[in-house]
Amino acid sequence: MNLLPLLVLLAMCWPVHSTWDSCGGTCGLRPMASHYGGSRVVGGTDAQQGAWPWIVSIQNPWKVGTGHICGGSLISPQWVLTAAHCFIEARHITMWRVVIGATQLTQLGPEAQVRTIKRLLVHEHYRNISEENDIALLELDQPVQCNYYIQLACVPDASLRVSELTTCYVSGWGSTAARSVKSTDVLQEARVYLIDVNLCNSSQWYGGAIHTHNVCAGYPQGGIDTCQGDSGGPLVCKDNSADYFWLVGVTSWGKGCARAKQPGVYTSTQHFYDWILVQMGLRPAVTAAPVPQPAFTSTPFQRPRPTQSGRFTPCPFPRQKLVKFFDLLQDLLQVLRGRRA
Repeated sequence: MNLLPLLVLLAMCWPVHSTWDSCGGTCGLRPMASHYGGSRVVGGTDAQQGAWPWIVSIQNPWKVGTGHICGGSLISPQWVLTAAHCFIEARHITMWRVVIGATQLTQLGPEAQVRTIKRLLVHEHYRNISEENDIALLELDQPVQCNYYIQLACVPDASLRVSELTTCYVSGWGSTAARSVKSTDVLQEARVYLIDVNLCNSSQWYGGAIHTHNVCAGYPQGGIDTCQGDSGGPLVCKDNSADYFWLVGVTSWGKGCARAKQPGVYTSTQHFYDWILVQMGLRPAVTAAPVPQPAFTSTPFQRPRPTQSGRFTPCPFPRQKLVKFFDLLQDLLQVLRGRRA
């Protein structure tokens, strides 16, 4: 049997190697982690190499030292999710760099990759005084190649019950002491717990300063918390029934660091799920009532959750028929209005 035609056919059909293929269409995985984080960033511990493979260091080349300004999370090969307040006084943003796959900033190692920023997209309703809508996206100049040390983070949509997640962690290169402004060289990690927003917003805690799109995490007694330099970095929680993590928050603000009843405040990624898709060009901006569309078989940076009723059920009618149906319905309504008039 001549195998040459078959081999030619396979070569033509085989997917071309690309950056998206290198990420395998997966997210939230930690191939280098032997356990889920350290036992206890203020109050944290040194992270092992590759422990949090989606975290990035956003660096200003004009800042002394490593230039580290903020953290961020890789959510696609060419997009990083971070905090808007990191760029209030940013200049020449295209000359800033983003370091992916690093643990120690002064010794990046061969597994690290460095990119520059092609585009910065700050939420259009961000308010730096109240820290409302503290979220931003960075488009990298070139896609990143995923490997054991570099993986994508999973952004949850509205179907995930974030409040039920119990195994959560923060990580970053920020200050390790509450009164310090110096970033640390080695990535820090710490386990935290999600705190009910109503409690976090109560009079003896933050007294109404928490928004509906915020998540609070830490400890009522303080002691472990994110701090200066951790902004923009990830708050992740392990899925309750699988070995992958959800990116549930972007480090935003807090009163001091590690104080009692003053936990870290994070921007809810779930709340801004649709905004993220629109900014990345994966979903059109909604300007009018949308025509029903077939459901996606999977979302761009979300692991499939087939147990969710109706999530991935395709629309039973072709789009053209639905459009025609709604046109007829609109005509009928106009006729009825005319009769009533």
